[in-house]
Amino acid sequence: MVKDPVADLLVRLKNAQAVKKESTTVPYSALLWEIAKVLEGAGFISKIDRKGKRVRRFLEATLVYNENGEGRISGARRISKQSKRVYKKAKELYPVKHGQGIEVVSTSHGVMTAAEARKGGVGGEILFEIW
Repeated sequence: MVKDPVADLLVRLKNAQAVKKESTTVPYSALLWEIAKVLEGAGFISKIDRKGKRVRRFLEATLVYNENGEGRISGARRISKQSKRVYKKAKELYPVKHGQGIEVVSTSHGVMTAAEARKGGVGGEILFEIW
């Protein structure tokens, strides 16, 4: 049983890209579906699909590689953990790695990137950053 499904998602994506897999699977949850849609919109994964039956659902994420074979994800860091939640206001949200990465934020308006949250004027829980 996984205690932190968001960290599990990040590790599965990084590990699958490290061994040059085309896609990887992750157990389904509504939060992970929203996070995967944000990562798809930001270009870190090319396609996300819900697969399986109602009881045994999972997500299948197709990974993105550059023309020279490097994976799009070079690193990720979980910010808000189960032991310590981290919240920021909209004015405190800044670019990650000089604009090369994104922060994913859970707000009252849903899961979105930090840039979208800052533009919308909403803050929230910083889930992780990925570059």
